[in-house]
Amino acid sequence: MFGMGHGVDMFINHAAHLLGLQLPAEASTPVAPGTEYASVRQLSEQMARPGGLTSAALVSYLHERIRKLDPALSTIIELNPQALDIARERDRERAAGRVRGPLHGIPVLLKDNIETGDTQQTSAGAYGLVGLSAARDAFIVERLRQQGAVILGKTNLTELAGFRGNADGLSQRGGQTRNPHHSDAPVGGSSSGSAAAVAAGLAPLAVGSETNGSIVVPAAFNGVVGFKPSVGLLSRSGIIPASHRQDTPGPMARSVFDTALLLNAMSGVDPQDSASMEAPQGIDYTALLKPGALRDKRIGYPATFCANGETLSVDNSAIFRRTLEVLRAQGAVLVPVNMRLADASRYDELLLADVKDELNTYLGKREGLPVKSVPELIAYNAKRDGTDTDHQPVLKDIDASTLTQQARKPLWDALIQDFRGTVDELIGEQKLDALVADFETNSYFAVAVAGYPGISVPSGQDEQGVPTSAYFFGARWSEPTLLAVAHGYEQAAQVAPRPRL
Repeated sequence: MFGMGHGVDMFINHAAHLLGLQLPAEASTPVAPGTEYASVRQLSEQMARPGGLTSAALVSYLHERIRKLDPALSTIIELNPQALDIARERDRERAAGRVRGPLHGIPVLLKDNIETGDTQQTSAGAYGLVGLSAARDAFIVERLRQQGAVILGKTNLTELAGFRGNADGLSQRGGQTRNPHHSDAPVGGSSSGSAAAVAAGLAPLAVGSETNGSIVVPAAFNGVVGFKPSVGLLSRSGIIPASHRQDTPGPMARSVFDTALLLNAMSGVDPQDSASMEAPQGIDYTALLKPGALRDKRIGYPATFCANGETLSVDNSAIFRRTLEVLRAQGAVLVPVNMRLADASRYDELLLADVKDELNTYLGKREGLPVKSVPELIAYNAKRDGTDTDHQPVLKDIDASTLTQQARKPLWDALIQDFRGTVDELIGEQKLDALVADFETNSYFAVAVAGYPGISVPSGQDEQGVPTSAYFFGARWSEPTLLAVAHGYEQAAQVAPRPRL
């Protein structure tokens, strides 16, 4: 963590960066207070009215809100200086009768490990990756632009997506992201900036990325919806990698419906990512988000966990018990299950070896950066940040890995298959449509290793006013049903925590 003096300097520098952006004001009808928490559908309806809200006015409104609030939150590393011009162009298209899709003119924030082929950096929060901008947009960014979205800027994150060894939400470039509900509350990692920015009403939508928990955890802590799709459903090309076996981008929003809209916009086959070739195509992920979606759905929940022949009972929280009551009241059939825990004893070893190979390859190909490899990045950090404390322990462990790709492939294959079995066995034996768990049980770990989909949905608040979350998950490619179940719960629970900023 930063000392007090360094932290204050970072705060001042971040505030000066945001305040220094001289963006012209829009001469239009004033944006109504509360618009920062409007849904995508509400924003689109307002934009469709003659003389109504414009994308340019919305972008200007959010810029002002960011300049006012974000110096205390550090959710955003960089604003896109082209955003207002892009918004004006989307407005001209709308006036001419051309609306590209449901996200036309809607601002979207991107995690700072997702490449944009513009003037913005793609640094994963690391000064060692600041240099020439990326040569082109990531595939999912291309899709967003084609759908008419306005890229508002880049969000802060745990540096190198957690693989430097910093505290959650901390990067050298972006400072320490704070939870907008409570400044001392956990913010989660590594897509912390994306989650906190959406929670604080700085943008309606954001994109995060996950290797293991990096979307669903910060979404849960910050009281928003975070969806990790099946690995391969969304392209990873143009995203700073960790492991192709687990990496995926994913949507973050304040509702399941908006999450599904963002998922729609980013979906598509990418020839540069072979995993995307296996994914189902042409699906409207909002299609099943209708009243009555929970009726007769068989939803399992862990009553016990089984590991190494020992069965452990689950002491579910009062908030999660209320989650189960809501599901039951909506007609769901709740099935208590004994969830087997797979052997994860070699997981860290395998993951860090993947990161070593994939990050070295990425840095070697990326033009115009001050480093070209993991060892060079370690040396750069030591020179810049000093060596009096070990501020990059995970990065050093990555560099020290010796497990070859040939040696780890069969180990990975067996591990993933074992973790997939923990979900597939339950779904098959109990004829389940989905599973739900108290977020505190960390069930997301097994789902991430399996490469399966999972979604965090706000479920309430604890005694300190910090959001709580329910975690829904299912089998590979079960996104339509999983989103429908999560949406049904969200609509019945009516939990939408807003921070007091």
